[in-house]
Amino acid sequence: MIPRMKILPKHLYSADQVREFDRIAIEEHDIPGYQLMQQAGAVAYQSLEKHWPQAERILVVCGPGNNGGDGYVIARLCHESGLAVEVVSLTDTAVLKGDAKTAFDDAVAAGVSVNAFAEDTDCDQYDVIIDALFGTGLRSELEGDAKLCVEKINAASIGVLAVDIPSGLLADTGMPLGSAVEADVTVTFIGLKQGLFTGMAVDYCGELEFSDLDVPAAVYQSAETARRYVGDDVPILLAPRKRSTHKGQCGHVLAVGGREGYVGAIRMAGEAAARVGAGLVSVAGLYKYAALIAFERPDIMAFTLDKASVLVPLTQKADIFLIGPGMGTDGVSVDLWHRLMSWDTPMVIDADGLNLLAENFVNKDNWILTPHPGEAARLLEISTAEVQANRFDAVKALQKRYGGVVVLKGAGTLVCDQQGDVSVINVGNPGMASGGMGDVLAGVITGLAVQGLSLIDAARAGVWLHGTAADQAVATMGERGLLATDLLPHLRRLVNPY
Repeated sequence: MIPRMKILPKHLYSADQVREFDRIAIEEHDIPGYQLMQQAGAVAYQSLEKHWPQAERILVVCGPGNNGGDGYVIARLCHESGLAVEVVSLTDTAVLKGDAKTAFDDAVAAGVSVNAFAEDTDCDQYDVIIDALFGTGLRSELEGDAKLCVEKINAASIGVLAVDIPSGLLADTGMPLGSAVEADVTVTFIGLKQGLFTGMAVDYCGELEFSDLDVPAAVYQSAETARRYVGDDVPILLAPRKRSTHKGQCGHVLAVGGREGYVGAIRMAGEAAARVGAGLVSVAGLYKYAALIAFERPDIMAFTLDKASVLVPLTQKADIFLIGPGMGTDGVSVDLWHRLMSWDTPMVIDADGLNLLAENFVNKDNWILTPHPGEAARLLEISTAEVQANRFDAVKALQKRYGGVVVLKGAGTLVCDQQGDVSVINVGNPGMASGGMGDVLAGVITGLAVQGLSLIDAARAGVWLHGTAADQAVATMGERGLLATDLLPHLRRLVNPY
């Protein structure tokens, strides 16, 4: 029986863990390796039929290992179904061994044509390309024919199905090894690889499908490296309020920032906190006209920090601080930073608050940090490229150094809790590449935390709500031109999930 496709599970694993699962299934549960390979090929063939039902001419590009073996199984199934299929091998088939050799022999015996890769291989004469070049074991950048082959696949104007992982993409980090196949669909097996959900993976994987190949549950002995957060606890976290609820029970946010030219940042953050349910929101801006925020948004209490004494009564009334949107990093901003750090009040630190933290080290357990990769690089004293090269390591390092909960923003946002456990939240879209999105996110997280959610629940739910609101906002009008404030009506709907 062909294993079924399954809803993507929440557990994520490293490539080494998935290879260990494969070994356990074969050696300890007596499942023949070739049986798993045949099942993987059958699942991939099903995906081919589902996504390209009209396809007639199929090119399968095979590499030297078991990923290539999966490709030979797919090619045989295509041939047996009457499709015109050709295999291009990137390696001398004489060196194939084990299950990959068996799969090759069965394909050839069935009548599949196998040819060596050539520089003049014309990918555009086919309807679909099956990428079965390299699996999760790849460690070095593609070179020579391998790189040329991937470039040809990406240049072709036809559908691409990747087997297990797009060749050239690192399974643990989601970053390409120089070049990687840009697939329309990726079918992955046994365990979800953590790198498929963050970094640049979104540019290479296309639609993700999964099958555990029916391996026994007992195979999964290792703890997951991370978990996907999909917002399924939001209705519980944001349950209906009692009819007697009043604003004093819903928390008071104090947002500090907004220097000249950046007052909008603190205003958007404050409004976002209010829109997700904070009972009271005060914004304190450094610009001399910051108090005018209240004229446009009278629901928010707005103050100008023209003297330090203004800050004290505001901090005494607040249940949580949001520090940083549009704050600046010099002069009065530094003084405000140190004054705010002296309080034990829970905090969310964003934007210039993070830049000040990079220059003035503090470790707290009761705060949430929300850096983008550039800010994370400054906090870790490394380059942005190094942060992106392994986002999982970076977010754990940030949490270990600074404490609390850390949100590493980007495609496939990572949230690390106080125990070092990582959640991956892959909602959102390229329309979010516009000014103010981070300010709104910081406000959302703060507004949730002030209502009594734990720091980790506020961070995870906030990221999910923010990205989901953006996805809803672009559903009818497209991604370009999306503004941060366009998310606010969608956020209000999402925080009332009943």
